[in-house]
Amino acid sequence: MEAKQRILVVDDEPQLTRVLRRSLSTNGYEVRVAGDGDFALQTFRDWPAALVITDLAMPNMSGLELCRRLRSISEVPIIVLSVRGEEKTKVEALDAGADDYITKPFGMDELLARIRAALRRQPPIDPAAHILKAGEFHIDLEAHTATQSGKDLRLTPKEFDLMVHLFRNAGKVLTHHSLLGAVWGGDFTEQTEYLRVFIGQLRKKIEPDPSNPRYILTEPWIGYRFNPE
Repeated sequence: MEAKQRILVVDDEPQLTRVLRRSLSTNGYEVRVAGDGDFALQTFRDWPAALVITDLAMPNMSGLELCRRLRSISEVPIIVLSVRGEEKTKVEALDAGADDYITKPFGMDELLARIRAALRRQPPIDPAAHILKAGEFHIDLEAHTATQSGKDLRLTPKEFDLMVHLFRNAGKVLTHHSLLGAVWGGDFTEQTEYLRVFIGQLRKKIEPDPSNPRYILTEPWIGYRFNPE
């Protein structure tokens, strides 16, 4: 019998955690609940979960700090819960290592879809590997070439670097700050116009309809998400 995937829910609202425990259990997951970050870390060490769902505003240890602590010890997918109007905090959580966010109040169908997407995420790519493949895309890091459905993508060096970083983090929400830092360096983390221009150029080369992208998705006010499948 296949083992159930474990989900750790971290929130200090008992009513919400009861609903999540019941709904996730009904959908085939094994669920444990923690009311704050400290207990969540202790639980995770004793009971390694396949995914963590955490609120941001909690006593003792914030969800933001929990993201940092979890990311220092594990690559477990993390979905943060956020109230409306917390765009800055959501950005900080994503920069701290969260993979995705969902805004309260939310529908259970949406949350379940986000969970499935996070659990499908490819394991971290071996940095030594020079061939990256997913969906229609094939990237050769040594040859510095990229193809889509067997056709060469004529990418500039910076477009290639951006494509590789998006590819290595497929399915994750990447903030403007993290993308700029990774591709352009720490001196450019506030130069969002660089990113808009290069994302636009990349979309023209890989999207069937750049005005309605299916691969490089915009997360309003936050950043971008790459879905190669």
